[in-house]
Amino acid sequence: MAAPALVALAHGSRDPRSAETINALVNEVKALRPDLTIEKAFLELSKPSFQTVVDRLVRKGHEEIVVVPLLLTEAYHAKVDVPAAVKEASERHPGVKITASAILGLETQFLEILDIRMREALKASRVRELDALVLAGAGSSDAMANQAVARLARLWGTKHKLPVTAAFASAAPPTTGEAVRQFRAEGRRHIAVASLFLAPGFLPDRAKELALEAGAIAVSEPLGAHPELARAVLARYAVGAVELVPV
Repeated sequence: MAAPALVALAHGSRDPRSAETINALVNEVKALRPDLTIEKAFLELSKPSFQTVVDRLVRKGHEEIVVVPLLLTEAYHAKVDVPAAVKEASERHPGVKITASAILGLETQFLEILDIRMREALKASRVRELDALVLAGAGSSDAMANQAVARLARLWGTKHKLPVTAAFASAAPPTTGEAVRQFRAEGRRHIAVASLFLAPGFLPDRAKELALEAGAIAVSEPLGAHPELARAVLARYAVGAVELVPV
């Protein structure tokens, strides 16, 4: 019996850079597991839609599908949108087993990617020693999601022995600009901001704009298509595939 198909499900964005980044990440996953059927899909704003991809896989004869949500926090999209999409697809294809794995989440190994992106951002600056760090996430009305970003920020700060704070692009304080200004009020001048986003888009652009206006010396690019993320996708898929096996 063939292995379940893998659908890497991203939120989607009107910004074409977002879809390009997701495509590059999925290509990284395919390079690691060329034996699997792997497709990308989006909840909204980008194509192909999730339902379109599921329909195509079913037409090709796939009877098992593992959906890996390309989300970093357990917020609204993870708790509501993804389950609703999977439920709809399951109801439309009652003979097909479709399950959603855990989200990508915020793994400590992702700190290595943050460091890589930060080094790239600092190349344009003459500053080599930083005074403080800001970790910028999307932000959510879900307090637990924001706390997850704050926990990762503390780990990152501990790693570099620097003061750090989490900031958000929407739905929760502080903004990146507010976080940078607070550090500057404490007398710190060399403040760098890391973008805890999977791909480019409106929110990371806004977070960057506010940070630079407030005096940040560097703002890194989003995580992007890194092999560590691809391995995380496959790890989530492996657990989801096991859950499809009858007990």
